Parts: sequence; structure tokens; C-alpha cells
Amino acid sequence: MTTIPTRVEAELFEAARATGARMSRSATQQLAHWARLGRELEASSRVSTKDIERVLAGQVSYDALSDPDQAVVRAAWEESIEHLRGTLNYADTFRTSGESWSEADDDGTVHEHA
Repeated sequence: MTTIPTRVEAELFEAARATGARMSRSATQQLAHWARLGRELEASSRVSTKDIERVLAGQVSYDALSDPDQAVVRAAWEESIEHLRGTLNYADTFRTSGESWSEADDDGTVHEHA
């Protein structure tokens, strides 16, 4: 098997490392496993990519999908949410509006910002 270097988001790599450890796979092996699963889902006649796209566009009810299709939609929603979370910066928003805020650090200590 030939491998090619690629960049992966740190959060995805860490998730692959954690899941891979439980499944006796390296992070790289876990990422490859997930990629193969995704490829098979997209190629599967049991998964309707058109129906999934319609649900993601708000044109069809999620509940109308089969279980495999719902799993794909949940994965797409999770990816969208993670992307949006990465773009949020409430500290800048509060600073700009002159609002104060509090936040906890990694140790759980609360810090107040005026």
C-alpha cells in the first residue's frame, strides 16, 4: 500500500487517535477506515445522497430518511457545527460591544473580563 502525506484538522486527528486506540488502530489507520466508510456510504445504493442533500437543504424531513441516511445527515450536521464553532469568537464580540464576560480556563478557574 502506498501512502501520500495529507493535512488533517487537529481535532479530527485527535478523535482518530482516541477511537483508533479503542479499536487497536493507529490514528492514520482510523482515518483511512473512516475514509473508506464514507466512500462506501456515498457509493451505496442503500444511501440516497439526493435525499440527504434535500434534508440538509431543509426540503425534506430528517425523520423520512432511512437509518443509514440519518447517520450520514448527523455526520454532516456535526461537521457543519464544528466549523461554525471554530469561527465563533465571543471575546472579540464582547470587547467590541463593551460588554464584560467570564470564562473558565482549562483548570476550571473562572476569570472575569471587564
